[in-house]
Amino acid sequence: MSFLVRQIALKSDGSEIVRAATVEGAELTIGRDSSCGIHLPDLAVDPRHAVVRRLGDERLTIESIGEQPFELNGRSATRGEIELSAGAELGFGGHRIQVSRDSETGFPDFAVRRVEAVSESAGEHDLGSVYTLKGLLPGKRMSAWTFAILVLVAFLAFPVWSYLTYQPLALHKDARRPAGWHADMAWSSGHLSDAHAKLGGDCQACHVDAFVAVRDNACMTCHTDDAHQHIADRPGQTAVERLTLARGTPTGFAGLQRSVALLFNRPPGRCVECHTEHTGAGAMPATRQKFCTDCHAGMKTRLPDTTIGDAADFGTNHPEFRPAIVVDPAPEQPVLRRVAWTPALRENDGLKFTHKDHLSKTNGVAQMVLRRPRVYRGEGSLDCKDCHKLDSTGVRYEPVAMEKACQTCHSLTFDQVDGTFRTLPHGKPAQVVADLRAFYREGGPPRPANLSGLARRKPGDAAMQASAADYARAVRFYPTRSEQAIAAVFSKGGMCYDCHVVTRTGATATGGFAVENVAQNGRYYHSGWFSHKDHTRSDCVACHTKAPTSNDATDLLVPGMDGPGGCRTCHVGESGTHLASVKVRDPVDSGCAMCHAFHMDNGPPWEPASRRKRKAHIAEADRTPRRPGLPSQMALR
Repeated sequence: MSFLVRQIALKSDGSEIVRAATVEGAELTIGRDSSCGIHLPDLAVDPRHAVVRRLGDERLTIESIGEQPFELNGRSATRGEIELSAGAELGFGGHRIQVSRDSETGFPDFAVRRVEAVSESAGEHDLGSVYTLKGLLPGKRMSAWTFAILVLVAFLAFPVWSYLTYQPLALHKDARRPAGWHADMAWSSGHLSDAHAKLGGDCQACHVDAFVAVRDNACMTCHTDDAHQHIADRPGQTAVERLTLARGTPTGFAGLQRSVALLFNRPPGRCVECHTEHTGAGAMPATRQKFCTDCHAGMKTRLPDTTIGDAADFGTNHPEFRPAIVVDPAPEQPVLRRVAWTPALRENDGLKFTHKDHLSKTNGVAQMVLRRPRVYRGEGSLDCKDCHKLDSTGVRYEPVAMEKACQTCHSLTFDQVDGTFRTLPHGKPAQVVADLRAFYREGGPPRPANLSGLARRKPGDAAMQASAADYARAVRFYPTRSEQAIAAVFSKGGMCYDCHVVTRTGATATGGFAVENVAQNGRYYHSGWFSHKDHTRSDCVACHTKAPTSNDATDLLVPGMDGPGGCRTCHVGESGTHLASVKVRDPVDSGCAMCHAFHMDNGPPWEPASRRKRKAHIAEADRTPRRPGLPSQMALR
């Protein structure tokens, strides 16, 4: 059983607004209470004034709940009956209710209208304004004008006055903004980041001119390091112009924004486009990937002369790594070249070394280690950490030093005098030749000198107990003259030859031999950041998978992007995306800023630029190889 209630109101133009609702139930209440089926907000109406009930399909009864009457067809009554076919009119205070049958649903239809602005019993006051202070306050127009003037004075006139009174002081060379609060600070949209917190009381340090956007020269007053240039200028084309071309011409609403910005002298490529301030105290947030991909995704189509590959997401669209490998281990400064990574890539570091022999758990090296528990803690074989030690930062490894990592097995001792051992100096071929010549000038050794690289003696006490018989069994050739001893050291089977590349020369100072310089490459990826400290939870061979089987010192053991040990076996795109062909072990969401910094320096991307140290970058493989060390620009080539 249902009732149809239609609340009818009039617009200012006389048209009606009808809000219809269906009330379910056997009866319908009428009153001022909001829970009533017909709610009449009128003080002349009781909270629960009357109730309507159905008597069959054609008749209704209406009855007052209390003693307050109502009007039925113009007469006052407390009870009455209504024929739906004939209809009726009910009166409650200033409201009139037309009762009829709805032609579509057949439900009893109650059309409610307010016919009087106010009811007599309300004391000629509208219920919505009886309990307000409206009459005691100024009008809306007066309030609006008053508050508008207050805002203009407090946030425009007063700050401008504060700025103008400071300007005469700024004309002095060493003038500083007076301490304390200044009215123009009301224009600040938030706190400065930690990097600029010390400028919190000196707005003019960045906002040099009134009502003029911050210019790059204001930033470069403090940030004088040229590493803040992302790309290099080119003949006929500035760095800002190349950045603009790489980003492309904006369209739609972005194009409209660009036009408005240019209208107000805000050209693209400014520092503040990236370094937004007044966003809250703390470090600046990490750069989102979209900031990078706006240029680098499809950049070749917008900047055809670039040699940088397009990159949109590390997990799905990223060019192969280009490590910087040693191509010439020159003594003064090794020459490096960036080349595309391949599994067969090799590096000329000047050493003869086999990771396979040194990491074996069953060969003679392992047996030697097994007998020396005091040095290697009885682990049974050599491990990567026995030779490779992290530096103090934990980011990279220290260069392997022969005296610390190699000499315990590869001894350079060649003679013993009353418990004191005579050792050839490492890394000084001329000094080795001089020492051997002096040794044989003394009248010849009382016993054969141990100059063979095949004789590997135990260090420590065991070496001190070595006898002449030990030397005799270990040495294949017993030189009796200095030149024979020099040849034994630098020839096959000698101390130097086993680990170093030795060539014949005419230099008398080195006995006619030359030892190739050893270049230990401390960083392969110069355009990206990598920290060993964040990867120490994994075993070294998890990434350097070729190490246990590498039988050649020229093997490049640095992993690439894909394949066994590749970076994408763990690192996926910023949103967790990755290639279906790559099996991911432990997915790590990796945006561009995890490995790349926008500015031309050599520190981790997540640290402020002021903490990062600059290092030289390396020439691209398609350019003439040169020795690193000279500053270079990572241009969008």
